[in-house]
Amino acid sequence: MTDNASSPAPPALAPLLDRIAAALERLSPPAPPAPDFAAADAFVWQAAGQRLQPVAKVNRVAIALLKGIDRVRDILLDNTARFAAGLPANNALLWGARGMGKSSLVKAVHAEVVAARTGGQPLKLIEIHREDIETLPDLMARLRPAPCRFIVFCDDLSFDGGDTSYKSLKAALEGGLEGRPDNVLFYATSNRRHLIPRDMVDNERATAINPGEAVEEKVSLSDRFGLWLGFHNCSQDDYLGMVAAYAAYIGLPVPGEVLTREALEWAATRGSRSGRVAWQFIQDAAGRAGVAMPG
Repeated sequence: MTDNASSPAPPALAPLLDRIAAALERLSPPAPPAPDFAAADAFVWQAAGQRLQPVAKVNRVAIALLKGIDRVRDILLDNTARFAAGLPANNALLWGARGMGKSSLVKAVHAEVVAARTGGQPLKLIEIHREDIETLPDLMARLRPAPCRFIVFCDDLSFDGGDTSYKSLKAALEGGLEGRPDNVLFYATSNRRHLIPRDMVDNERATAINPGEAVEEKVSLSDRFGLWLGFHNCSQDDYLGMVAAYAAYIGLPVPGEVLTREALEWAATRGSRSGRVAWQFIQDAAGRAGVAMPG
């Protein structure tokens, strides 16, 4: 007796099956294009299309213009340079006061290390948006075999409410079967030191069978970052130093005492002092003086 289940399809059905297979292939999405990492030094991860978009010109400032953050600047610069040289380095969480140059420092450090490199694998900066964190494992998989080293950067990272995408971040950084690729570091900025808010932890504790384990799972996310670099509100002297540096950088023809008085008035109207406030003041002063900002 023959086994009908293993018999080949009748000859009359073969063309029909071929057409069905061809139609299914046309309906399936095309494979994402292979990244051309030689196209740029920086890319943005487009999660919807599973592709890396080259950035021709990164929006950043020179590292010398970042004032009042010397200690964290030196730590992040050293960590990044070691990673670019193939040496051990840590993921970094830059947390703290708004407008103090957290994201600017990441971009400036990348540029500084790239400019200083004379050999070895290229160092690329890749930005992933907060809402795409769940696709971080997909991005890591695409970067793993590439002949480059990568800093994956997420600006303003935090989690709220019932958001569970932090689990993807935990697995991509250290956990999971494969873990983080050796050629990838993850840098993130946040306004708070603990990425999971206290009320979210409290809610998890209240509904969990084992409250201690629920809290541990939340807190362990921050532990995935070997470097915690704090940014604090700047002093008046630091603020005025930023203003003076920016003014010299663009060649602003305003006397020092006038610049100081106007800068302090500007900060008073904003209710804060920070690198962002200093730069906004310089933009206003340059516009009033008819000085074009550098491109």
